[in-house]
Amino acid sequence: MMKDNIKQRLCSLREEMRRERIDAFILPSTDPHCGEYVPDHWKGREWISGFGGSAGTAVVTMDSAALWTDSRYFIAAAEALDGTEFKLMRQGIEGTPTVAQWIGRKLAATGGSSAAIDGMATPADYVESLAAELRHQGGITLRTNLDILARVWADRPPIPSARIEVYPEELAGESAASKLGRIRERLKAMHVGGMLLSSLDDIAWALNLRGSDVHCNPVFVAYLLFEGSKTWLFTDPRKVSAKVWKHLQSIGVENVFYTDIASALTSYSEYNILMDPAATCYTLYKCVQRAEVVAAPSPVAAMKAVKTEAEIAGFRRAMLRDGVAMVRFLRWLRPAVERGGQTEMSAAARLEELRAEQELYRRPSFDTISAYAAHAAIVHYEPAPATNATLRPEGLLLVDSGGQYLDGTTDITRTIALGPVSDEERRVYTLVLKAHIALERAVFPCGASGTQVDALAREPLWREGMNYLHGTGHGVGSFLNVHEGPHQIRMEWRPAPLLPGMTVTDEPGLYLEGRFGVRTENTLLIVPHSQTEFGRFLAFEPLTLCPIDKSPIIVSMLSAEERTWLDNYHATVFSCLAPLLSNDEQAWLAEACSPLETKN
Repeated sequence: MMKDNIKQRLCSLREEMRRERIDAFILPSTDPHCGEYVPDHWKGREWISGFGGSAGTAVVTMDSAALWTDSRYFIAAAEALDGTEFKLMRQGIEGTPTVAQWIGRKLAATGGSSAAIDGMATPADYVESLAAELRHQGGITLRTNLDILARVWADRPPIPSARIEVYPEELAGESAASKLGRIRERLKAMHVGGMLLSSLDDIAWALNLRGSDVHCNPVFVAYLLFEGSKTWLFTDPRKVSAKVWKHLQSIGVENVFYTDIASALTSYSEYNILMDPAATCYTLYKCVQRAEVVAAPSPVAAMKAVKTEAEIAGFRRAMLRDGVAMVRFLRWLRPAVERGGQTEMSAAARLEELRAEQELYRRPSFDTISAYAAHAAIVHYEPAPATNATLRPEGLLLVDSGGQYLDGTTDITRTIALGPVSDEERRVYTLVLKAHIALERAVFPCGASGTQVDALAREPLWREGMNYLHGTGHGVGSFLNVHEGPHQIRMEWRPAPLLPGMTVTDEPGLYLEGRFGVRTENTLLIVPHSQTEFGRFLAFEPLTLCPIDKSPIIVSMLSAEERTWLDNYHATVFSCLAPLLSNDEQAWLAEACSPLETKN
């Protein structure tokens, strides 16, 4: 049925393309706020192709269709596109054409010369680079003023309009007025008279507000415009309660209709304005007529990344409650699988039930990855009725999950042996653990980038001729988005410095297509380590509190330092969680956290 829907949608899209004389239409995964997490209203790429991963670009010509995505989704995308007209383009793999190259070849064969993309839902830097590349592909022009989905998506979800809530200052650790003042100081230091903020988590953080407009992320659809001494919040007035309106007034922020943002930029009166071309949609980026546009990243993301003492304390409390839920889940899991009747989806549902029992729990921080056996080789696999595997008392189950608590956001992955595992599974599991421990034990100069420390995690795998293609770590928000920047730990160059007070995950993995996958993840806090004549050094402290399954470990593969780290981590997990558990749960945890046996 879904494949038939895709066929009908392509027909409708092509009818509009023919009417508008467009030879190729490009549908990226972004929205007017250029975020990773997109409200349903803007999920046009998923609607047209059927592929629901978070990253990808669909392109449709009059006689062809293709979808580009990265290595995290190669397997999932291939399955989703099977039986449709869309051809999978494996982004980053040698020989795969770029979007512009593919369009150039297709239109050269048909005599076409025009492409289109919705400039209101695509970052400015992407549109400008795409337009330049298309010009080199035989002079193809790129149109940006058409929201073609408004014409062809009959049951398109509306722009979300859920109520906004005030985030308690005692949890934020800083007033919104103080944050706005610090932002203005940064703008002054950058010699700019104003700034447009499009990123929803940056806006929520700056104003000490939260919402529920985006699945799993406590943010709301809005823009924030700094213009001289004035600050404007552009959002649907229906979202603003009397309490929120009073809060905005108290910090000098005026609420304006969401749809007025383009006209406000057109009439912007300061001498220049800061807009990040990677985080501002092309249409709004081009609206400013009376001022110089300073193309640079907003200072807000870097400010948000360094947590206050109150936020760090909130993380610690949230991790305790999340650890309790995880212990109860792990204690339940193996006996339940042995009794029979459990599936990937039922395991994910049970974990969600246990989290929901915890104080201040609001919702998952992302859709749980509950991946058994070969499914775990699909990096971002999510169980669905059509793929829901029955769990058997053998092999490995990978569970990547997290919770949104009012005082913190959690993100944890554990790979669990449900029974006997093969020698290959044990070896890969142990290699991933070595990679995980290597990063946890790292000491590095203050200001080093995530790219520089990324190699520490990969070295044990590289030594064996193995690698993974996703990032090793990302920042985590404080009751905000589970993926947060600007810092990341990954192979690709990311210059953002690692600083004390930042959170970041440690999640190396290995994935053997058609067989199994392994990933182990903790959320970490960057903390001071030492001060020497060579400068200031930092280290990682694990915030996540949950035992790591010892049963698949080949202990002889671990060094003495690695064994000591794991034993010490487990001792910490037990001492922190045991007082919150029943006697039976404590007994289970004591065994799960007992020192490694050296004979293995």
